[in-house]
Amino acid sequence: MHHIGFIGLGTMGAPMARNLLKAGFALRVFDIEPKAVESLVSAGATAATSAADAARGADRVITMLPNGEHVAEAVFGKGGAAETLKQGSLFIDMSTIAPSVTDRIAGKMTARGIAMLDAPVGRSSQHAVEGKLLLMVGGAEADVERARPVLEKLGDTIVHCGPVGSGARMKLVNNMMSITLNVTTAEALMLAEASGLDPQLARKVMLGTPAGLGHMATTYPAKVLRNDLTPGFMVDLAHKDLGLALDLAAQLRIAVPTAMAARQAYDDARNGGHGRDDWTAVYAVLRDRWRSRAS
Repeated sequence: MHHIGFIGLGTMGAPMARNLLKAGFALRVFDIEPKAVESLVSAGATAATSAADAARGADRVITMLPNGEHVAEAVFGKGGAAETLKQGSLFIDMSTIAPSVTDRIAGKMTARGIAMLDAPVGRSSQHAVEGKLLLMVGGAEADVERARPVLEKLGDTIVHCGPVGSGARMKLVNNMMSITLNVTTAEALMLAEASGLDPQLARKVMLGTPAGLGHMATTYPAKVLRNDLTPGFMVDLAHKDLGLALDLAAQLRIAVPTAMAARQAYDDARNGGHGRDDWTAVYAVLRDRWRSRAS
């Protein structure tokens, strides 16, 4: 049986730790909040007095903490897990933190002979309860396989994103899109309502178009990701229609900042000669600009 040290028993960490207990793993748990530890002890875990105590004798140590400063402190601070982590053990950070911090921690772990995975999670706290998280894992293939029996009790989708640090990067890319789309969704529903439309009706309509179906599932795999920019819907037309929507918002005195920012991307595509290409050409424009700067 794997002995696991689990550090961080918050909204996500507590149900994750519970699922490991239900699966029969032996857990030593630590959190700065005593009540969080007590709750897990009542579910069968052993209380630890510090992160170092949680890691003592463990062959797997998991951290699930709010930010990079907390992770670094829990591992390398006074009473940190690094004091007791044994060589050959596996450290798995499941927090959402800056990739530069992940890289720094991984370098220190490697120097100590300890393998590391970064495995931030996607989906909600309810998915954590159900053991149906999506895990974005960075690390060596062999270490991912070593961790798989544990990770499979936490999520139903495990995506190996590349070397250590890749999970953190993938999580930020995913969250940038999701968090930005949340604002665009709010702007669209507000424009619908201000125009006298039923927001539920607007939702029904958009669920039948790329607005609700999502570009990742529809336009991008059909066009730009296949290096095909023959127009299904031209940049020029997208620019025109977005302009009409912005005019409507202005008439209604509604602020739609993400839509205004998007128009700049279509301006750039048109100025770059892509006006009659597919609207997914905005990605090609951004990609080409990045590549030219990187070379």
